[in-house]
This record gives sequence, structure tokens and C-alpha cells, in this order.
Amino acid sequence: MSRDPKPGGTPATAEPVGEPTGESAGAAKAAASSALKLDTEECDLIRSLILADPELVLSDDMVMRALLGATAQGARNIVDLRDKLVERLEQRLDRLVHANRSVIAAAYENVAGTQQAHRAILALIDAPDLGEFLRRLTREVPAMVGVEEARVCLEAEVDDIHPAESLGEGLDGRVLLAPDGTVGEYLMLEGDLAPGPVMLRPCGEEAEILFGRLTRTRSEALLRLDLAGAAGLLAFGAADPDRFGPEQGIDLLTFFGSVVERLLTRHLGALDPRGSGG
Repeated sequence: MSRDPKPGGTPATAEPVGEPTGESAGAAKAAASSALKLDTEECDLIRSLILADPELVLSDDMVMRALLGATAQGARNIVDLRDKLVERLEQRLDRLVHANRSVIAAAYENVAGTQQAHRAILALIDAPDLGEFLRRLTREVPAMVGVEEARVCLEAEVDDIHPAESLGEGLDGRVLLAPDGTVGEYLMLEGDLAPGPVMLRPCGEEAEILFGRLTRTRSEALLRLDLAGAAGLLAFGAADPDRFGPEQGIDLLTFFGSVVERLLTRHLGALDPRGSGG
């Protein structure tokens, strides 16, 4: 017969602290299983949710690992979803391959665009005078950069827009003189009160102001030029309505516009287009 411990003393016997015994571990698992056991209505609800949206299972990595692990251990009530998992991995791989191809295609397009711009700039640098520079810019450069039309508009002290015939031969109306403010007004037709140096947009009926009434232009790239204080505009026109759009990058066109701006200012030299009535 055991005696009670004395007050303030230590017990005569103590339970060891550590891992649960086999019986206690089994009881713990049974208790956990009982706690997680679902009734019929809850099982039906989960089943209906999965049937309504299988992505709840297929897109959850932890759930998929649990299901595959249960299958690997020989559970007979678990559907083998490894085929579905492989299918989803293949779909993800296809998306990655498509994205990779898109990036590569964009890189090739950027390289091609850069090469086109370089060829056009070299052709313009070699122009011996203003007339030849404008002729190359408006007649030869469009084909080099893959568009149909190019126009140069220079603001001057004139009453209306008309061809600048005095600036060179063979321009065929591709270089225009326009009243002060015309460039800004044309750029703001889309409602932008502070247009940047380059604007890409679809063409409206107003495009005939630059490209003529019989124009095939459906989209345009507009490059604002600052010609020693005088406003100018270089406009590229494309028959493809998707050739130029506001979502496209403008870095290359900005660079090309700055080169044209400097070369045109140099060629104008002592010639003041604001005093030329054309």
C-alpha cells in the first residue's frame, strides 16, 4: 500500500514524459480521424464543389501531393490523378513555350526595326543638300522602314497648308508649309493636351490634311520636330491599321526623330522657312 507524498516533497512515482505509447498513439489517431470525419451532407457538398470546379483540386499543389501520396500508399478510394497532373504540367509547359517564342519574336522584330532605322539614317546623313535630304526622307525612307508614306510639315508665316515647292525638286507635295500652331493642333486631335515627341495612332478623316484625299493611310506615327525654334512634324503613314498604335514602344522612333531634327536644322541653315512663302 503506497503512502501519500509528504507536503512539499516529490511524488514517489512520476509518469515519463516523451513519445506516446502504442496505445496512446492509436487513440490520438482515432480521435483525429473522428474529428475530421465528415457527415454525408458535407461529403456531398465537397463532391459537388469539385465537380463544379475541378480547378479547386488540380491547381492546388498541396492537395495534389496528398492525393498522389495516398494513391502511392495503396489507398483504394482515391482516384489516380497522375494523368491529370501530367496533362496540366504539359499545358503549363505549352504556355511557357508560347511565351518564350513571343519574347524571341519581339526581340527579332526589335533588331529588324533597329537595322531599318540605321539604314535610313545613313541614307539621310549622306544627303548633300536640303532638297536631296527631303527627297530621301519622304520618298526613300518609307520603304526602308516598312511604311507607305512620309510627310514633313513645317510651320511658317503662311495663311494655309500648301506644298513647299521652293525647298527642293521631286518632292511631289510631300513637304508642306503650314500656319503657326498647325502641328500642335494636329497632334491634339486625340484630345491629349500635352502630346509627347512621338504619337502613334489610327488615322481619322483628318489624315488627308497631311497625306492627301486619296491616301491609303490607316495608321500614323507622328514625330514632333523642334527646328531651331520653329515647329515641324515628320509623319509616317501605313496602310495597315495595326502598324502604329498607342500600346507600342516609341524609343526607336524617338531616336530617329531626334536625328532627323538635327540633320534638317543643319540643312535649313541660313534658310528661314518661316519667311518662305513656297
